Amino acid sequence: MKEKIKKNIKDIESFSALSNEEIETFRIKYLGKKGLINSYFIDFKSLDNDKKKDVGQLLNQLKNSANSKVEELKTYLSSDNSQPKLNDLSRPGDPIQIGSRHPISIVKNRIVEIFSNIGFTISEGPEIEDDWHNFSALNLPEHHPARDMQDTFFVNKDPDFLLRTHTSSVQVRFMENNKPPIRTISPGRVYRNEAISARSHCFFHQIEGLCIDKNVSFADLKQTLEYFTTQLFGKSKIRLRPSYFPFTEPSAEVDVYWGLNNETDYKMTKGTGWLEIMGCGMVDPNVLENCNIDPNEYSGFAFGLGIDRIALLLHQIDDIRLLSENDVRFLDQFKSSF
Repeated sequence: MKEKIKKNIKDIESFSALSNEEIETFRIKYLGKKGLINSYFIDFKSLDNDKKKDVGQLLNQLKNSANSKVEELKTYLSSDNSQPKLNDLSRPGDPIQIGSRHPISIVKNRIVEIFSNIGFTISEGPEIEDDWHNFSALNLPEHHPARDMQDTFFVNKDPDFLLRTHTSSVQVRFMENNKPPIRTISPGRVYRNEAISARSHCFFHQIEGLCIDKNVSFADLKQTLEYFTTQLFGKSKIRLRPSYFPFTEPSAEVDVYWGLNNETDYKMTKGTGWLEIMGCGMVDPNVLENCNIDPNEYSGFAFGLGIDRIALLLHQIDDIRLLSENDVRFLDQFKSSF
């Protein structure tokens, strides 16, 4: 009898309930008129006197445990249901809010996908660069006036190390370590020490592309750009305006015909319908030589665009500062974009 009572005490201690019905069933089982405790007290009367003391103490402990458990469970279930109960498996799970990708990441991934479909690989490099890969190898020797086009953050005021001003430095590293044919794009963050306006930032995001092979021509460049603008914007009409970049010759700015369908189009294109989206050109032979590629055997083209600017255009964002503020209310709008 003593062993049975001890086992009942352990069962009571481990018991839990998720509803008032389960509590009532438990109470009747132990404390009801035909419950276990009453049956034990009936049997207790027939025990020898020398055993009654020990068994009586266990019976009292069993009764107190049962009463305490009933009160404990009733209090628990009657408490504020808005508070989560760890062992209440009947409660619905708390909804987990789905996150969203940043609009820059959405646009970057889309551009990477477009060029991957025509054989371009992805190359990456360090954000802290040396002078050779960021400037000199790209036809920008020391004291070249075009260096002033890219206001630079130098590391510890050391002119030999800096935060890269473009991802063309990644292309230089790729050409140094890979032989043609080369087709690669280099997405990444770049840094400029700019203080043009209250809206300017010290960093932005670029994707630059490079294609090196035999007999690559300007026509190949234009065809690639028409494919890209059709895939990204749904618009294939482009124009190339002569421009200047130290590492390409000839160089051009690329405009896509955006159209004048609404007031926003007029504002973005300044009433012309044309929108500048990137720079491009044929890789300068000096750059190929600096990367140990024979310019008499190989030629190539390069292009570069700002992801931030494209994100503003595609998602009709009117303030570039929104891209760097990480406001959850702003980012929530892009949940359906990936």
